[in-house]
Amino acid sequence: MTKVIIGRRDFITGAGSLSLAGGILPAFAQTAWPTKPVRFIVPLAAGGALDFAARQVSVVLSRNLGQQFFVENRTGAGGTIGMDSALKAPPDGQTFLITNDNAAIAPHVLNLAYDYTKELPPVSLITQQPIAFAVHPSLGVKTVAELVAYVKQNPRLGFASSGVGSNQHVIGAWFAKQAGLTLEHVPYRGAGQAVTDLLAGHVKFGILGPAALTPHAKAGTLTIIAQTGERRAKALPDVPTLVEAGYKEMVLESWFGVFAPPKTPDEFIKALNGAVEKALADPVLLDNFTKNSLEAAGGAPGVLSTLAQSDSAKYGRLVKELNISAG
Repeated sequence: MTKVIIGRRDFITGAGSLSLAGGILPAFAQTAWPTKPVRFIVPLAAGGALDFAARQVSVVLSRNLGQQFFVENRTGAGGTIGMDSALKAPPDGQTFLITNDNAAIAPHVLNLAYDYTKELPPVSLITQQPIAFAVHPSLGVKTVAELVAYVKQNPRLGFASSGVGSNQHVIGAWFAKQAGLTLEHVPYRGAGQAVTDLLAGHVKFGILGPAALTPHAKAGTLTIIAQTGERRAKALPDVPTLVEAGYKEMVLESWFGVFAPPKTPDEFIKALNGAVEKALADPVLLDNFTKNSLEAAGGAPGVLSTLAQSDSAKYGRLVKELNISAG
């Protein structure tokens, strides 16, 4: 009798065939994914923090999984064009959405008949970070208390945000109500022009993402006086929270997450969740995130689902109480 020796590599390579032929080793009989390039729809313009994070994740996924992951920016209508395209995309594991917490805000501001956080299956939380309060040095304030005192003496101070109905718009209106102030909302189409005008002193107060503000705060051309997280973010260790400033209820953070089109099979969601989790531990990605004031998050799909739906309920209440609308 001829003796056949099977090497370890041959055994592993052939295990899938064995499982299909004779029911042996069923753990190896898994659907291969991805077999084609994977598209990430990003509902905001290129160059922003969301787009940056999506591209960073795509680079690592492409390298780790041997297939191209690419970003397609589908912009317009406050991000709803991109999110709506994800709702209509085929659930074949080749298209996903990377969006921010506008998915929790837009249905309430635009009075939509559906809620993205409930219609789109969650995959993975990518980042979570606070919103920052920044002032021009000429305003002469360095704390929230000093800002409140200034506005009470100089009502109708304008605050810059990256758009109508954004989380920054909501937190600004909420802060004004809690502090008993009259503030004017000055919306921009994205953070870029808002920061430019803030640096020039055309507007003296900005409520924006930390990624857009931190370089200028380090340079001394802007002062960040508060952040909206429950606790201080790693990127802003010396900046007090609104909770620390005495506004106990005012916790509202921004986040980026991956969602799938409706009816996407669980096997694709689990596969991408695991791949994103690994990507978020990549040293180069983490370094690039840190340089841009982003903190990697991760976790099971349920982590994103709980956060997104909780925020949707919070924004629904705030939008109604503060009478915020797209108009």
